Amino acid sequence: MKPWVFSEIGTLKKVIVHRPDEGLSRISPKKAEELLFDDIIYLSLMQEEHDVFTDILRAFAGNENVIDIDRLLFEALEHSASAKSEILDEIIYFEELPSRYQESLNNLSTIELAELLITGYCKKEDAYLFDSIPNFIFTRDISVVIKDHVLITKAAKEARHRENIIARYIINTHPLFSQTSKAKKIIDLNNLDLFPPSRKAEPVSLEGGDVMMIDKNFLLIGHSERTSQHAINLLKNYLFEHDIIDNVVEIEIPHERNYMHLDTIFTQINHNHIVAFRPIVFDGIGSLVTRYNKSGDIKAYNSVKDLFLSEINPEMKFIFGGNGIYPFQEREQWTDGCNLVALKPGIAIAYDRNHKTEEALIKEGYEIYPARQLLNDLKKNGLSVNNLANTIITIPSTELSRGRGGSHCMTCPVIRD
Repeated sequence: MKPWVFSEIGTLKKVIVHRPDEGLSRISPKKAEELLFDDIIYLSLMQEEHDVFTDILRAFAGNENVIDIDRLLFEALEHSASAKSEILDEIIYFEELPSRYQESLNNLSTIELAELLITGYCKKEDAYLFDSIPNFIFTRDISVVIKDHVLITKAAKEARHRENIIARYIINTHPLFSQTSKAKKIIDLNNLDLFPPSRKAEPVSLEGGDVMMIDKNFLLIGHSERTSQHAINLLKNYLFEHDIIDNVVEIEIPHERNYMHLDTIFTQINHNHIVAFRPIVFDGIGSLVTRYNKSGDIKAYNSVKDLFLSEINPEMKFIFGGNGIYPFQEREQWTDGCNLVALKPGIAIAYDRNHKTEEALIKEGYEIYPARQLLNDLKKNGLSVNNLANTIITIPSTELSRGRGGSHCMTCPVIRD
């Protein structure tokens, strides 16, 4: 099956995730900021919470369609010996390892090498050779499917550069993406011939949390602290020149940690419903929205709300995180109350800690269904996911929320109907 995503709410058919790995247990208070975490985490509880999350995904998409990126990396390494040598060369160069490691790492088993590339731990050496990549749990950021094209992103922060290396390797090597590769439908922002720095040395940086395939004719891109203006311009021009999308919408958001990506301030959960942080999305505070059409037409809006109601969906309603009330909207935006992933229209996954946001969703006709209760009802009480409608499934989030990313961040949809 080829990658295929035309919206944020189509029925989820295949998705890439990453279970929190042992590398997260190595985050110290001193290293947390450098590794882009706000706190140290309790790994076993974080894994338990993530397992509940992926169990929900499997209940809807099927066991075989919820794929851990560990598995993809292992299979890609098994698939191509020459490509394996190439990624080793790149990792050794990037991590500044002495050349003596070339032979010993090349002799690792595939499973040992895959673990090393992700966690930094080498069993053969019984040593950590380089830092972990704790943000790898946020698979949304490393790649985005735009219709039948795959965009390989480019991280702004050095702590995430090894994620880019691994993502490029998987997408260019794994059989899952072979048809896309043969059709020349991989867009790699790391390709300097196509996406070079500007003459003013402006960087190319763009992360998947800033990209939303909101409609078959509209791609939204957030200009945030992680996504540069230069990258937006280059990608927009590429998409227009190759007739991939009709409209690219640039959304300026405050370049601050608490609004690090577009999906931290809003996500769509139904045909006519978006969960949103009111000050920026609805009131337009600190935001500027510019719609570019491939014909050359440009139009500016004062807010995301104005864009949607004018051009995308006049029936769209905005359900406010924290119920739109100070200080709850700020508190619950910080804990990803506006960051939900839709499993199909009207069914979405949220964290269980944002109770004022839940109140707003209930007022709009949604049922709140705790994930563990839902899994029990599916297993023991004869419930079918096909019988659910307008339901927000809440997952435990004591440790997951410390990573500063919600369910939308933790999924890379590959196929949506």
